[in-house]
Amino acid sequence: MRPLDPRLLRRTRAVRPLLAADVALGLCTVVPIVAQAALLARIVATAFAGDPVATRDLVLLALAFAARGALGWAMEVTGRRAAGSVMSELRLGVLARRLRAHPLALDGTGSGELAAVAVQGVDALESHFARSLPQLVLAALVPPAIIAWVAALDLESAIVMALTLPFVPVFMWLIGRASAQRAAERGDALRRLSAQFLDVVRGLPTLRAFGRGSEQAARVADAGDAYRRATLSTLRLAFLSGAVLELAATLGVALVAVTAGVRLADGSLGLQTGLTVLVLAPELYLPLRRLGAEYHASADGLAVAERLLELLDAPPEVPARGRAPAPDPAQVPVRLERVSFAYPARAAPVLADLDLELAPGETVALVGASGAGKSTVAALLAGLLAPTSGRVLAGGVDLATCDPAAWRARVAWVPQHPVLLRASVADNLALGAPRASRAQLRAAARLAGADGVIARLPDGYDTIVGDGGRALSPGERRRIALARALARDTPLLILDEPAADLDPEAVAHVAATIARLGGERTLLVIAHRPELAAGADRVLRLERGAIVPEPLRAAA
Repeated sequence: MRPLDPRLLRRTRAVRPLLAADVALGLCTVVPIVAQAALLARIVATAFAGDPVATRDLVLLALAFAARGALGWAMEVTGRRAAGSVMSELRLGVLARRLRAHPLALDGTGSGELAAVAVQGVDALESHFARSLPQLVLAALVPPAIIAWVAALDLESAIVMALTLPFVPVFMWLIGRASAQRAAERGDALRRLSAQFLDVVRGLPTLRAFGRGSEQAARVADAGDAYRRATLSTLRLAFLSGAVLELAATLGVALVAVTAGVRLADGSLGLQTGLTVLVLAPELYLPLRRLGAEYHASADGLAVAERLLELLDAPPEVPARGRAPAPDPAQVPVRLERVSFAYPARAAPVLADLDLELAPGETVALVGASGAGKSTVAALLAGLLAPTSGRVLAGGVDLATCDPAAWRARVAWVPQHPVLLRASVADNLALGAPRASRAQLRAAARLAGADGVIARLPDGYDTIVGDGGRALSPGERRRIALARALARDTPLLILDEPAADLDPEAVAHVAATIARLGGERTLLVIAHRPELAAGADRVLRLERGAIVPEPLRAAA
C-alpha cells in the first residue's frame, strides 16, 4: 500500500488537515535548517580568521536550533492527534460497514481477524501518521531546498548533491517492496493466531469434554511460532535496510565532502561557503534516512490499512436500498415471492423460487430438517440478507426500495444462537428499545419466562453478562434474548428455535407466550418442538428450498 493511498484519503477526513499542517510545518522547518548551517559556517569562519564572533550570530544560531526542535515536536504532536482521529474513523467505518452491509459475515471474515485488524492493527497506524508521514513531507521539501540554497552559493557542489541524492530513494524503493511483503505476511500470521486463539477459547468446554485440549494448545503454539518467525524476518530486513541506507547516505556525504575539501585546499572555494556546504551535506540525506527508519515502523500499519480498505470496499451482502417508508406488518401481509438464495460457500442454492406469505396477526410455524434454509428465511424477512433472485414484499412494496433501518425497526428477531453483549441485563434487554422503562423491561422478562433467571443473578437486572461477565447457560441466554425481542414490541416477531436448550417447563411457558401473542403480532416461529408448532395458525415444512404445507398433527 502506498503511504498516501487515495482510498485512505477519501475515507478519513482527518488526513487532509494533517497533510496541510505537515506541509506548512515542513516548509517552516527548511528555514532553521538552512539558517543554522549558514550561521554556523559564518561563526566558524569568523573565528578561524581571528575576528570576534558577533553576539547576534550566536543568538540567531540558538534560536535556529530551538525553532527546529519546536517544529519537529509540533509535527509529531499534530501527527499523533490526527492519528487518533484517523484510527477512530477507520474503526467506526469498519464497524458500520460490517453491521450494515455484512451483518452475517458471509464473506468468511472471522471475528478473530476483525478484532486483530481493528484493534492492534489500527494502533500500528499511529506510527505512520505521527512519524513516517511527517518524515515523508520533510524528505520531499528539505533536500530540494538545500540543493537550491547550495546552488546559489556553489553550483558545482549542488550538482554533486543532485547526482548522489537519488541513490538513497532507489535503495528505499527496492527495500520497501520487500518490506511491504514481509509486513503483509506478518499481518496474516497475526490474524491466523487471533482466529485460532479465539476459536480455542470459545470451544474450551467441548475440547475438554473430548480430551483434545493439548492438541489445540499445540496448534495455538504453532500459530504463535509462525507469527514469531514472521516478526523476526521483518526485523532482520529492517536492520539490513537501515545499514544499506546509512551506507548510501554516508557515501553521498563523503562524495560531497571530498569534492568540497579538494576545492577548499586549492583555493577555488571560500571557507565560509565550503563550511556551509559541509554542514548542509548531512542535512540533505537526514530526512531520507529517517524516512527509511520510520517506514519499517509504519509498514505493519500500512499492511493493516490495506486489509481494512479491502473490508470497507468489499461488495455488500445486503445491497444499498431505497429510502421509501417501510410498510407496517401489522396492517399488510409480508411475502417472499419466488425467492432464491445461495451462500457463497455452497454450490447449490438453499432456497429456490420460494413463496411464503405471513398475514397480519398470523402465527406461522416453519419446520424442516437442519440445513433446509429455515434460518435463511428468517434473515431474509429481517432484512439481514438480500435474495439472489425474487422479492421480499410487504403489502406489495418491495423492501429493496425501503429504508432498511425503518424496516428493521418493525421487526424483532431471536436468532438461533443469541448473543448477549458485555453489559448489564437491563442494558441487554433495552438493546432494541432504548427508551423502555424498567417496568416495561420487567414485563417483557416475565412474558418470556426470564424473570426467575434474572432474580437469581447476584445483582438482578444490574448484573453484568456477556464476555467477561456473569456466565449464563444457553437456556438462560435464550430466555433473556426472547425477553429482549419482546421488549422491542414490534408488529413482526421472528423466533428461530426459541425453545432450544430449555427444560419442559420453560418450553411450555414459551408456547403459552406464543399463543398469547397470536393475533397481536405477526409471528414466524422456526420450531422443532411440537409444543410450539401446535399453537400456530399454519405449519409449513421447508423441503428442498420450497414450502410444503403440513397438518398440525404431523408436527408431533
